[in-house]
Amino acid sequence: MFLILRPIRLLLRATLMDSTPRQMSMGLAFGILVGLVPKGNLLAVGLAMLLAASRLNLAVAGLGAMAAALAAVSCDSLFDRIGWYVLSQPSLSSLWVRLYETPWVPLTHFDYSIVLGSFVTGLALLLPVHLISRPLFAKYACTLSQYARNTWLVQVMLGAEAADRISLVE
Repeated sequence: MFLILRPIRLLLRATLMDSTPRQMSMGLAFGILVGLVPKGNLLAVGLAMLLAASRLNLAVAGLGAMAAALAAVSCDSLFDRIGWYVLSQPSLSSLWVRLYETPWVPLTHFDYSIVLGSFVTGLALLLPVHLISRPLFAKYACTLSQYARNTWLVQVMLGAEAADRISLVE
């Protein structure tokens, strides 16, 4: 039973208690970046590892990544045009050649127009999403957190973890 409840407790703890509004808004912004980039390449893996290694709110980042991944499917033609525009710039052609000749970099699939277009779009959205969502998290996160802590399910889940710690000490 403990092994089943522990991930749920950790998710509740990360979502409700251990994050500031800045961590939550940056988690949302970075989660959107991760969600926009097509999966199955080294770029997506690297971004996900960078997100996991940061102190951002992973629960909010995960929700942002899922929402962005669902929206990204319908935006592939837009990402293709953006990526093709960036790849076809004559001033950047020597950069693309050098990057392609560098070991491991071709595994990021930066030379695919949809991958590069979605990455550039995600980078462009990073700061605006953070600036827009930070006041919202500052205003509503505390209220939502307090409301959630008062529900019986959260009290039982978080109380079970405290009870487990007490039983291990004795």
